[in-house]
Amino acid sequence: MSGPDELSCDLLVIGSGAGGLSAAVTAAWLGLDVIVIEKEAQFGGTTAWSGGWMWIPRNPLAQAAGIDEDIEVPRRYLRSELGDGYDEDFVAMLLEQGPRMVSFFQNETSLAFIDGNRIPDFHDRSDGSATGGRSLCAAPIDGRMLGSRIKDLRPPLAEVAPFGMSIASGADLQHFLKATRSLSSFLHVARRLGRHAFDMLRHGRGMHLVNGNALVARLLKSADDLGVRLMAGTPAGDLIRAGDKVVGVVATKAGLPLAIRARRGVVLAAGGFPHDTARKAALFPHAPTGQEHWSAAPLANSGDGIRLGEKAGGHVRAGLSDAGAWAPVSLVPKANGDVGRFPHLIERAKPGLIMVRRDGRRFVNEADSYHDVMKGLFSATPPGEAAEAWLICDHAFLRRYGLGRVRPRPFPTGFWLRNGYLRKGRSPDALARACGIDPAGLKATLASYNHDAKRGSDPQFGRGDSPYNRVQGEASHQPNPCVAPIASAPFYAVRIVPGSLGTFAGLRTDASAHVLDAADRPIPGLYAVGNDMSSMMAGRYPAGGITLGPAMTFGFVAAHDAAGVPLANNRS
Repeated sequence: MSGPDELSCDLLVIGSGAGGLSAAVTAAWLGLDVIVIEKEAQFGGTTAWSGGWMWIPRNPLAQAAGIDEDIEVPRRYLRSELGDGYDEDFVAMLLEQGPRMVSFFQNETSLAFIDGNRIPDFHDRSDGSATGGRSLCAAPIDGRMLGSRIKDLRPPLAEVAPFGMSIASGADLQHFLKATRSLSSFLHVARRLGRHAFDMLRHGRGMHLVNGNALVARLLKSADDLGVRLMAGTPAGDLIRAGDKVVGVVATKAGLPLAIRARRGVVLAAGGFPHDTARKAALFPHAPTGQEHWSAAPLANSGDGIRLGEKAGGHVRAGLSDAGAWAPVSLVPKANGDVGRFPHLIERAKPGLIMVRRDGRRFVNEADSYHDVMKGLFSATPPGEAAEAWLICDHAFLRRYGLGRVRPRPFPTGFWLRNGYLRKGRSPDALARACGIDPAGLKATLASYNHDAKRGSDPQFGRGDSPYNRVQGEASHQPNPCVAPIASAPFYAVRIVPGSLGTFAGLRTDASAHVLDAADRPIPGLYAVGNDMSSMMAGRYPAGGITLGPAMTFGFVAAHDAAGVPLANNRS
């Protein structure tokens, strides 16, 4: 019997999110022959579903806008935030090479950026925090620029993209929220909907690509331009080794084995383990069987890359503050019986919403980061009790902002009431009974909250006090963009369960992205980036974009190492 078919290349990348594609594009530009394999039928991984933001202090877009902070300021912030998880080698690599990575992609590839110069860090009380200048995102792109490759791009997450249409954060989102109250916003939304309808008829998908979809699209175009061989529907099996060195992988293509030899190494970039039940049970305290957690990441992200690294002698880094990037998620019933996972990232900071547990009591500043909100829920949940909560709002809020999968006016709510996703009550007592919440607790909570909300304050949790809270709120609502009474009947609620945007625990590496063995020695020929690489943030979440920023940066770093090109030689 003959052996598997064979291919060869210089660098093999397993996975097609931001980290993997960053490594592939950089390596190809440096002259390497690169293959990317992806087990799913389309490219993009979790990145294609994400907001697409990257945390890169001192990036060129910030500097062009006159925000030129000393490198020691973000270093102080990370030292304050990461505590005993701070690693100077990783921090130096991110702060020094991150801006150069952005310049490289901006100058040498199809990747273009928009700035996030008004986006604050999460924790304003930490030394070195900033109110902007550390974030950037891929610029929107017309999907037609990808030609036939557009069919290979994972579409945006259906739960957050109405009719398959991506909505960019910032001005685009604000127009959608104000469409029924502003003529200019109505016209903007009408144009967007009209173009989207045309694209759906002509191309079968939206072609105005934003957020993480735009990031992957631009990376795919760059990969094609540089001759990277992109192979979807090609899951990795076992690594091929020559002595201690990793020299390739045996994959599967069209049901047949395919050996891919890689002269310079293999990059693991398969998206972490958000759907690996056994590893969740081992690392998520709130999910003792692994079933009590609902990640918004793609279901195919099941720990393949990490398992490959462990087979080669690598190990998962222990001792992280948190093993996952926690986020409040609601479970969305689908007509076919499946359940979607909606990540609540936007509406929580808007004025007129609170979050309570089954006792009817608030437990956290709902306008804080998604990660912090879930940490608050875990801390407030007694041992042995499921970590669940309810988002509570009134009729005025629901029609203005929506609630989870329920869209704001003019979209109807009847379907979501009938399938049980949205709960409704003519009074707080009625809503409490519909949700299984303690009526007395909810009544007392609303009375206390509303008393202070009339003055725009939240003395209990400080909602709206921080720059991050305020930028996520409603700027036109004063005196506090995050606080308003909840008093306009009927009242509504959506159930929140533990979820995540991805995982932090991954293979232990050095700052050049080499996977380390049990003695912390580099395994020759094996790299890990993205969520297969243990987060340099040590399980903490200091700012939005601390997953994609390092993923892009360490992909860039790994490619230089594989090519044997010192980072200082990159002319960009």
